Amino acid sequence: MQYMNAALQLADTPSDAGVAIEYRVPLTSKRVDFILTGTNEHGEDTAVIVELKQWSKAELTDKDAIVRTWLGKGHQEVTHPSYQAWTYASLINDYNVAVQDGDIKLVACAYLHNMVSGDAINDDRYRQHIDRAPTFIRPDAKRLAAFLKQHVRRGDRNRLMYRIDNGRLRPSKSLSDELVSLMQGNREFLLIDDQKLVYETALTLFDACVDDGRRRVLIVRGGPGTGKTVVAINLLVELTRRERLVQYVSRNAAPRAVYAAKLKGTMTKTRIDNLFKGSGGYVNAAPSGMDALIVDEAHRLNEKSGLYGNLGENQIDELISAARFSVFFVDDAQRVTLKDIGESAEIRRRATALKSVVTEQDLASQFRCDGSDGYLAWLDDVLQLRETANDELSPSDYEFVVHDSPNELRDRIRALNVAKNRARMVAGYCWDWKGKKDPEIADIVYPAHNFEARWNLDRDGSLWIMQPDSVEEIGCIHTCQGLEVDHVGVLIGPDLLLRNGQVMTDGLARSSQDRSIRGYKTWLKMDPKSAKAAVDQVIRNTYRTLMSRGLKSCSVYSDDAETREWFRDRAASGSEPMFDLAAEPTSRGNDQ
Repeated sequence: MQYMNAALQLADTPSDAGVAIEYRVPLTSKRVDFILTGTNEHGEDTAVIVELKQWSKAELTDKDAIVRTWLGKGHQEVTHPSYQAWTYASLINDYNVAVQDGDIKLVACAYLHNMVSGDAINDDRYRQHIDRAPTFIRPDAKRLAAFLKQHVRRGDRNRLMYRIDNGRLRPSKSLSDELVSLMQGNREFLLIDDQKLVYETALTLFDACVDDGRRRVLIVRGGPGTGKTVVAINLLVELTRRERLVQYVSRNAAPRAVYAAKLKGTMTKTRIDNLFKGSGGYVNAAPSGMDALIVDEAHRLNEKSGLYGNLGENQIDELISAARFSVFFVDDAQRVTLKDIGESAEIRRRATALKSVVTEQDLASQFRCDGSDGYLAWLDDVLQLRETANDELSPSDYEFVVHDSPNELRDRIRALNVAKNRARMVAGYCWDWKGKKDPEIADIVYPAHNFEARWNLDRDGSLWIMQPDSVEEIGCIHTCQGLEVDHVGVLIGPDLLLRNGQVMTDGLARSSQDRSIRGYKTWLKMDPKSAKAAVDQVIRNTYRTLMSRGLKSCSVYSDDAETREWFRDRAASGSEPMFDLAAEPTSRGNDQ
């Protein structure tokens, strides 16, 4: 604060100007370091947002609006302070009626008061962000003072911060218009068959909430590829268009990151990210503070929140309480960690206990796996999740290929990826992630086949599945659940084997880094029967999920010969490919 005080003195700031410190941005956990309010040289009400940094140095990166600096115990990639400042201003404008309708001008800048050289922080690669919010360093004290004086020439006579802080919240028209324009004509987001029915039902229930004030919960059950996320995104956009406070929620970061990127268009990352939230962000939410929450992949919800699982009591309760209307999209067969609690029956029980009006619907039409309900039923049967009539897989249902080496599988995925960048490899989490930040380290190794590959690089994070060069990397359940590609190649680890026609699972064959079965060894000592049964379900569900990520085909490899033969014998299509690798055909179904 002493540096800002010096800047205000240098700018000869009016004594009746307004000051806000650590102002929380609406609907986020973000805080603006410093806001100065008053009127500018043209008599316009103005609020100047100042992002303060103590950094003394910064380094360039190849990523848009990202720099590297020393934080805590090491160098870390962080958002450029100019980008941070102007997106905070955009977020306030996006949701604050007092700003939208009150002719309050928002201006942003950043002040790095310990930095003496601005070569990196002001590099031309960051120019578009710096033009929107200039960055000032220690030698720029006079320039900063001139900037502040330009925008706050006279005092705050209209109580700007009070009006902003107490302003009603609603999405701005520019935000909703841009979302709608990005959706229009985008085939990926078209609603088909029962997707449309669920969508219209959800809107009708929301209108009922508005009419009678009663809290409502809609539970939508659907398997892989039934279009849960398509409906969720359409509801997010439509309720935003209606100027309602709504957010898309998921426990897993990958779907949020991918769909935020698909909707980004000309919108900024921060504006989009504010619509997409993690399930742990509602621990201290105001009761019914949101109009609606759209909860995708609800089967992945946990009891506790926070990095250490020590916050809140129950995410289902917190989400229901935080909104007047909530929609939970659930697949009860996709529980893939020991902490997952979001089964439809549990959501129903808790919603009823919270005196919510509960409605339930099913999404049955299958658009993934080439539209084949038969393949998914066969998959359930072959993994012995449930008995079905589909004990063999017809070649007309779906292409399922069993490979005799991991190199064959990789070559096939590479070839299928050429046309549209829509083929990826995934694996059970049975190998340590040694090369998390180092692309030179191989994680997944089959010495007998001279095969080496790495898990997806930390560089791409949850957007791994979209990156053009990530076909060489291997994803896991945590980076692909809720997403899809055209062709998936699955490396089955030693945690799932077939012996004498019986599926055998082994939680101890999982990597010790896999948090999905954290606590298993302790549980195994205390109650081995229950522990083995729970982890058995997690492992089978994991491979069911991995093997249903492909819209058109699934290729598998296991290092165990008996396991390979089991899958090959159960698939009547054998290992003869249906697709021409040189001319991969156009998708015939909804991509969700």
